[in-house]
Amino acid sequence: MVEYKEAFSGFSVDDVDQAKDFYEQKLGLKVTQDGPEFLQLHIGEGTFVFVYPKDDHQPAEFTVLNFRVDDIDRAVGAMTEAGVTFEDYEETDDRGVMRGRAAGMGPDIAWFRDPAGNVLSVLQTDE
Repeated sequence: MVEYKEAFSGFSVDDVDQAKDFYEQKLGLKVTQDGPEFLQLHIGEGTFVFVYPKDDHQPAEFTVLNFRVDDIDRAVGAMTEAGVTFEDYEETDDRGVMRGRAAGMGPDIAWFRDPAGNVLSVLQTDE
């Protein structure tokens, strides 16, 4: 059997500088450069996500990164103030939140996009 040292995920963007600004300034993440073209988004203790440039980048139409929060309304409010725009789906309320917990249908979740068009979310679970 293989012994894995660690695992991390990654996704592409079309503009690394725009991505760096968005993840640092609007989401408040610690972002480091991994060489001149690559980013590491630091999330929690020892967890990171690798972001890399791709000339023919196509935005992911599925959620590539979920941020679990303790209070989704507070998170959505702070992110909106920082300039994040939430997706408006049929199931979401006027703040962009799908209220799954009250309906017994999963987490409360709000989706948004990074400057490259990738889908991200903040979510609150019952845990």
